[in-house]
Amino acid sequence: MSGPYVIRGSVSLPEAELMWRFSRSSGPGGQHVNTTDSQVELRFDLARTESLPPVWKERALARLADRLVDGVVSVRASEHRSQWRNRETAAVRLASLLAEASAPPPRPRRPTRIPRGINERRLREKKQRGDTKRGRSGRDWG
Repeated sequence: MSGPYVIRGSVSLPEAELMWRFSRSSGPGGQHVNTTDSQVELRFDLARTESLPPVWKERALARLADRLVDGVVSVRASEHRSQWRNRETAAVRLASLLAEASAPPPRPRRPTRIPRGINERRLREKKQRGDTKRGRSGRDWG
């Protein structure tokens, strides 16, 4: 592993709370696939962790509710032939998932008024366009 995986700021994934599981992958690798456990499943107990600030933990639990099984979030990786690269991929994927889930909500949009001049110009141009189209009809060409 290449060190701690930072979620955001100084908060990172604690290595002690990560649960790894390895199995045979169906991905690339030819006959190599049949002999090595290169697929990685990384599990993180989000409900019981103490490494995340309480506010982040609440946000993440609410946003990832449909992905959690008994409070545990799970990520799989089997894109690469080597188990080591799949471990890296799974850890980075989990860190980014937790960063996105624990991010603060976006600031609410402040409603703005459309300037009167813009609205008047739009209506004037609309009227001109209608007059142009009305002038194309051959009604008064006697």
